[in-house]
Amino acid sequence: MASTLPQAWFEGFEARDFEVNGTSIFARYGGNAAGPTLLLLHGFPQSHVMWHRVALALQTHFFLVLPDLRGYGDSSKVAGLPDHSNYSKRNLAQDAVAVMDALGRGNFYLCGHDRGGRVAHRLAVDHPGRVDRLCLIDIAPTLDMYNATDMRFATAYYHWFHLIQPNPLPETMIGGCAVDYLHAKLGGWGSRGLSYIEPEALIEYERCFCTPEAIHAACEDYRASAGIDLVHDRESRARGEKIACDTQVLWGERGVVQQLFQPLDLWQAQCAGIVSGQALPAGHFIPEELPLETAHALHTFFR
Repeated sequence: MASTLPQAWFEGFEARDFEVNGTSIFARYGGNAAGPTLLLLHGFPQSHVMWHRVALALQTHFFLVLPDLRGYGDSSKVAGLPDHSNYSKRNLAQDAVAVMDALGRGNFYLCGHDRGGRVAHRLAVDHPGRVDRLCLIDIAPTLDMYNATDMRFATAYYHWFHLIQPNPLPETMIGGCAVDYLHAKLGGWGSRGLSYIEPEALIEYERCFCTPEAIHAACEDYRASAGIDLVHDRESRARGEKIACDTQVLWGERGVVQQLFQPLDLWQAQCAGIVSGQALPAGHFIPEELPLETAHALHTFFR
């Protein structure tokens, strides 16, 4: 099914499929071609569409690149490898770098929400010369979150443990009523329902998520995070590899990160630069719940 997004949402942006890193990545890009470049990475279970109101507020200041992560949106949804390495955050980061290469963009600012934040973290560690500044939205480091797992965390983020079960169990269970599952995720984690999402965006998320291929890809994303991504994170820490640039961390006052973690302290331990940030009056889906506040925070930090 083709997208039915209002044309005005991304007016002036180009849309393209990038054949990079052995896959096809869909992305929109546009804004101020002479301005600094800002790469925005979305999270689960969404697509680049989550940024549309933030992009509208920032497009006069930045050249914006909004890809769909591998396995999400209109990007390729290939079957996972036995070790899930094709959905590792290292591989997804390489997808993003390859898109930036194809656009002729060398250094850039980088912001990621949720899964996109985990890809952004790995990108900043693996490609330190490319990222001038980094913003991470509503996440703590993956390794620290798994290491701190207790009943409260496992209850709040049960999907971390459900989605990593062997194929096809979670795929079959979610596929039994994919729309209800999607709505439950989008309305959870402190978001207080779906009222923050425009109907057009919700239809787009349903179109992109509610297929067997997309559900499998999302599971592979999480399987990678519970396996090969932890290997990469432990190796990076053993080698003393850290985020090299200054980093901003934003999180929701009603979210799980606020309740269970100390995000500034955890990220400062993984960053050689200065870490700053704040909690915002939202749940997990901050860029859509508070688009103007998110855009202001990004503009202030990156400019």
